[in-house]
Amino acid sequence: MDNTSKPGTPDSNTINLNEDYEVAYWTKELNVTKEELIDAVNEVGKSAETVREYLNTKDLSAKYPPLT
Repeated sequence: MDNTSKPGTPDSNTINLNEDYEVAYWTKELNVTKEELIDAVNEVGKSAETVREYLNTKDLSAKYPPLT
């Protein structure tokens, strides 16, 4: 659960896509785009550990080809 006494501090165990600061934090932390993060959370749930594992094993290059 987020610590509401410290706004802007994301929970290290879950990813809340409804909070812009969390989306910004997790996209930077996981080195993914917002779309990749949303897809991962929708696929495996909001557990940060599960999302990290999913992203580490998922080949995202087919779905998100490099920008040219």
